[in-house]
Amino acid sequence: MASTVVASQSPGRESGGAAVMEKAPERVRKPSPRYKVLLHNDPVNTMEYVVTTLRQVVPSLSEQDAIAVMLEAHNTGVGLVIVCDIEPAEFYCETLRAKGLTSSIEPEE
Repeated sequence: MASTVVASQSPGRESGGAAVMEKAPERVRKPSPRYKVLLHNDPVNTMEYVVTTLRQVVPSLSEQDAIAVMLEAHNTGVGLVIVCDIEPAEFYCETLRAKGLTSSIEPEE
């Protein structure tokens, strides 16, 4: 018993032979809002304590980054520690406060 193969134009192909891809609608995912963790200048703690505490609380900060944040807070009144999601931002802020540093969070613009 012989079978015959019938060549027909495939569905989804136009006469030019190019495939037409039906693209499923993409779900647009909004990125989660990001928050700035801010360190405020304080005349009480030493610069060394502030740098050490920043590095303990935010392990991703290098020594140079922690020094830069401390100097920014010292010179301008407020320094940007990190920008991250709300949960870690709250954690960092509360932990800095628990260690005697003044910190706050605000939405990134």
